[in-house]
Amino acid sequence: MEGRGGTDRAFGRDRVGSRDFLSQITPGSWLKSFPWPSGDMSSLHVAHPYWPRDLQLSGYVPNDRPVWQILTAFFSVSGALLVTTWLLSGSGSLVPALGPWRRLAVCWFAMCAFVHMVIEGWFSVYNQDIARDQAFLSQLWKEYSKGDSRYILADNFTVCMETVTAWAWGPLSLWAVGAFLRQRPERFLLQLVISLGQLYGDVLYFFTEYRDGFQHGELGHPLYFWFYFVFLNALWIIVPSALLLDAWRQLAYAQSLADGAAGPQGRRRQHEHHQ
Repeated sequence: MEGRGGTDRAFGRDRVGSRDFLSQITPGSWLKSFPWPSGDMSSLHVAHPYWPRDLQLSGYVPNDRPVWQILTAFFSVSGALLVTTWLLSGSGSLVPALGPWRRLAVCWFAMCAFVHMVIEGWFSVYNQDIARDQAFLSQLWKEYSKGDSRYILADNFTVCMETVTAWAWGPLSLWAVGAFLRQRPERFLLQLVISLGQLYGDVLYFFTEYRDGFQHGELGHPLYFWFYFVFLNALWIIVPSALLLDAWRQLAYAQSLADGAAGPQGRRRQHEHHQ
């Protein structure tokens, strides 16, 4: 009996040893024993200034230019463009002299051509690289994204909207500048189409962010929210609205003159033609 008991105890130890060995090779055990990096995994997330604060940006590289330098460069180029266009539109030697309000409209379209084709065109092409890129225009977009992180995220709506803006309203704005400087007959039609497109895109831009609960920026921040997000974009609602009404009035007046010049017979033929 003692021999059998000894044998049983030996087999018992073997069974215990087998259980210990099996517990060491179970998935939970070897995963726990694997030499993972020490510390919380959340510490691997790159710190950034964008909202929402738990936003994860892989490969994000902070700007190496100070904010004042980025904004100074942008507004200096914009100011130089506006001054040049204002002087050019008022020189009767090169182009027909325009009134002050019309000259301001030409300056607006010149500014639109620059912003749409250069700045927004850059975003349209390089939106996937902006978070880690250090080119000046990428840093400009990273700075603006503090007011709307949809740009640093390359949000689908933002990419589509900016692509249409860059490659449709940008070239048309440049065409409008030349049309007004040369008094081309299509100038107010261009003004109507561009302004309507800009107004539509900007309304969608604000409305989609409103529907998202303004979660892509720090609500109420004086620079990021009120200046970057609200003021700079509100310009593309206020000015296009005024230009849209102006183009409507100009085109309606031109049509009334055409109707009057045609006379009753001409108007009758025009009516029959459009039936």
